[in-house]
Amino acid sequence: MRAIIFDGTEATVRDDWPEPQPRDGEVLLAVRVAGVCRTDLEVLAGYMGFSGVMGHEFVGEVLNGTGADAGPSGRVVAEINCPCGACDMCRRGAPNHCRTRPVLGIDRHDGVFAERVVVPAGSVHAVPETVSDEAAVFVEPLAAAFRILEQVAVTGEMRVLVLGDGRLGQLIARVLSRRAGELMLVGRHAGKLALAGAHGITTARADAFESAADADVVVDATGTPQGFTTALAAVRPQGTLVLKSTFAAEGGLNLAPVVVDEVTVVGSRCGPFDRAIEALATGRIDPTDLVSARFALSEGVAALEAAGNRDNLKVLIDVA
Repeated sequence: MRAIIFDGTEATVRDDWPEPQPRDGEVLLAVRVAGVCRTDLEVLAGYMGFSGVMGHEFVGEVLNGTGADAGPSGRVVAEINCPCGACDMCRRGAPNHCRTRPVLGIDRHDGVFAERVVVPAGSVHAVPETVSDEAAVFVEPLAAAFRILEQVAVTGEMRVLVLGDGRLGQLIARVLSRRAGELMLVGRHAGKLALAGAHGITTARADAFESAADADVVVDATGTPQGFTTALAAVRPQGTLVLKSTFAAEGGLNLAPVVVDEVTVVGSRCGPFDRAIEALATGRIDPTDLVSARFALSEGVAALEAAGNRDNLKVLIDVA
């Protein structure tokens, strides 16, 4: 089958990649549309030492399942973690933190930049008819945005800063703006900030933003090692700093202000697919205006290059 493969050095499109074979409790999906995210670009830079089929954001269609619980049929999305179901974290009800979990297109599991993919049946979620493929491909990153509300009690009295005007930062701002009393998105790109402004979100250019160290909650979605330092300078004493960035590079961190100002640091990753799907189905959030370019699967290398262009927000790969 055709797939975008990263061999640890470069990404290529291959037409001879082996067909995935579902085992007991897994489903075989035909990928319809996939999305390129910042983590995919970090994989190209060496993140997690991954090699194989790239990609983890997608909407697909069930071809067949095995086992007693084969999951839903029709159009679906799937969570990126493949938990074992038996370790201490799985038994605690935290499968996203399974001790041995492979992760689609990131860690020891082929991803979704391919014609077909195999996933655990328990990770599959049905997509309502009212949600287009273009919207459904955002379920995974939108769920990551909703995860913050599971971890931090954002209220109408709070001042919230979101650092980073990329794909994830835009979604986070749209989700949190419905809860926070005051929210500002800080970024480096006029066009992206204008898009957020069209949704009623207050914005500021990073080069003109002056931190007053008075934000109750600061979310770092910059995707850079420097984002933590910027976020730490913007949060008030006893405030909360939410980290959403993953990257291949290592950065030296001065953690003394965390101690001195008693800042709560929250790592935040995967989130609730059901809440994301519900927000899309009701139209409360429509992320399709974030799509800036589309490519065929055969143009996979060009798609990855386009996603690395900071002027683009969301690059989609049409597979079906």
